[in-house]
Amino acid sequence: MAMADTDPLALWQKMIGEMEKNFNALANQAMTQPEFSKFMNQASGLAAGSQKQLGDLIEKYLLVMNLPSRAQVIGMAERLVTIEGQLNSVIELLLQIKGSGAPQTSPSGPTRPLRTRRPPTSPSGERT
Repeated sequence: MAMADTDPLALWQKMIGEMEKNFNALANQAMTQPEFSKFMNQASGLAAGSQKQLGDLIEKYLLVMNLPSRAQVIGMAERLVTIEGQLNSVIELLLQIKGSGAPQTSPSGPTRPLRTRRPPTSPSGERT
């Protein structure tokens, strides 16, 4: 067996552990200074502004290419969900009507009422 002092893997792990401790101490010390928080605030503001500009640029590009943007696709999907819900409601109503024995419609249109009334006849028996 190899001893712990001569084991290269143990030496490597010890070196990495010491480097992590030193880096964490340095980072903690830097984060306590007000300049660091000011810098981070400026950097995050810059990143947010850049992201908004890129989004606007992509939206303009999609408009020129006659393609929908992500917001437009999401809007269409929401409208489709609403339409599907309304269609399901109509289907349920139609099934209820069909099950209640109401007159059914033919594919060519609604059924017409029966013509049981006759036109009035004159006293001589002729129809007018």
